[in-house]
Formats: sequence, structure tokens, C-alpha cells
Amino acid sequence: MAWTQESARQAEADAIEAIELPLLLEAIRQRYGYDFRDYAPASLKRCVHRAMQRETLASISALQDRVVHDPGYMSRFLDAVTVDVTAMFRDPSFYRVFRQKVVPSLRQLPVIRIWHAGCSSGQEVYSMAILLQEEGLLDRTKLYATDINERLLAQGRDAIYPIKHMRDNTVNYQKAGGHGQFSDYYTAKHDSVLLRDFLRGNVVWAVHNLVTDASFNEFHVILCRNVMIYFNRQLQGRVHRLFYDSLAAAGVLGLGRGESLDFTPHGESYELLQGGEKLYRKVR
Repeated sequence: MAWTQESARQAEADAIEAIELPLLLEAIRQRYGYDFRDYAPASLKRCVHRAMQRETLASISALQDRVVHDPGYMSRFLDAVTVDVTAMFRDPSFYRVFRQKVVPSLRQLPVIRIWHAGCSSGQEVYSMAILLQEEGLLDRTKLYATDINERLLAQGRDAIYPIKHMRDNTVNYQKAGGHGQFSDYYTAKHDSVLLRDFLRGNVVWAVHNLVTDASFNEFHVILCRNVMIYFNRQLQGRVHRLFYDSLAAAGVLGLGRGESLDFTPHGESYELLQGGEKLYRKVR
């Protein structure tokens, strides 16, 4: 009997949340212009619950009231729903394959444009800057780093990161085929490190929303890794069309390990550069 009552209460709570969640998303869209309606439902619901816990709120309706009436809270809500899992040279083999398969074609270009879409706080942007510096290409490369979370972009722009992660970052750098000493790329002070100025000079930081914003340039490389796993199939299709339209002929698209071009609008327009890493060249 107790189990049946508990199940009934949970079913009622789930039914109420099924009403509340679309109302929250519509309120955010109308109030702030952020459109989360096509995010993957399961992961979005987890993020919303995380936001409720941070604010000690008992319901999605209470969260909606907070978001609508407190613009300052919106930035905290973005922290709960945007991807902030990143690291220097995350997935080292990806960078090793990039050196082998992509860098040779980049050497042929007088100017190189690379877009890091959904860049979070920028560690992977600077990883690419280090790689390009070691390959003699950074001086003629412009790196565009975009995200919807302005706080994360500000952290990336400042290029200050916790020193406690540097040991793991050094291991990643070495596994990624780094040519030098990782410590040469930063200065340490107290519990933080500041990346060197020459890594920062060619990076453009900007707010860009993959859900609603259009293409803003033509790129030779677009990297969007471990972002679209949070989108539903419809939104993934829209973003892939955006990337296709933004890539130059023979441009390269880099995705996360859990992502794929299967069943996307332009899946047949790319060739896989090497199995095991999601690096694709645009062929038509």
C-alpha cells in the first residue's frame, strides 16, 4: 500500500512538472531570448532540477517566478543549463590526430579561421592555440570562441585557471603530442595560473547562440565538441546546417566522441579523416 501511494505521489509530481517545464522555457524565451525548448528533455530536466537545488526552490513554478522577476538570476540559471565541462587538451588523441590530419592542409592557407562553438571557459580554445603555436601557424590564425554564457566567456578572456588542474593538463598535453614544456605556456601565482599573452592575442570572444543565431563568417575549421549531445534531433539538424553553411570548401568539422553525423542533413557531405576521432572534412 505504501509503495502504491508513493508511486501515485511521484506520478502526480511528474505530471505537474510536465506542465511547468514548458511554461518555464517559454517564459525564458519571451523574457530573455534564450530558447531551450529543443534541448534534450532528460538532460534539460536534470539541469533545471540542479538550478532548483542551488536556489533551494521546491518547484519549477517557483524557479520560473525567480527567473522572470530577477534578471540577475538569469546568469546563474545559465550556469546550471550550459556545458562547462572542459579541460586543456581534453581527449588528447583528438589533438594528436588534428596535428597529423588537419595541420598539413592548414599550412597551405595564408589566413586561417577557426570557430570554437560552445567554447565554455576556453581551455580547449587555448589548447588549439598552443598546438598552432608549436606548428608555426598561430600568427596567421584567428580563433573565434563563442558561447551563450557571458560569465564563462569572461573567464576565457581573462585566461586565468586553477593551478590544481595543471598536473592533469600537463599529462593531456604530453599525450596530445606536445613538442615542449607545458609550463612554458603559463605563469603561476598562488592558486591560479595565467596563460601567456601570445596565446590570447588572436582569440575573439563573443556571445553566440547556436539555437537562434546565424553564421557570422566562413571558417576553415569548426570545433563543437560535446555540445550537441544536449540537443534534440531537430536542433542538432539546425546546428549542422549552420556549420555546413559556415565551413569553407574542404573545411574540417570536429565533434565530440559521443556525437555523430549520422542522420544529419549534411552527413553525406563529409568524409571521416580517421576512425576513432570525430574529425570530418567537407567534400561537397
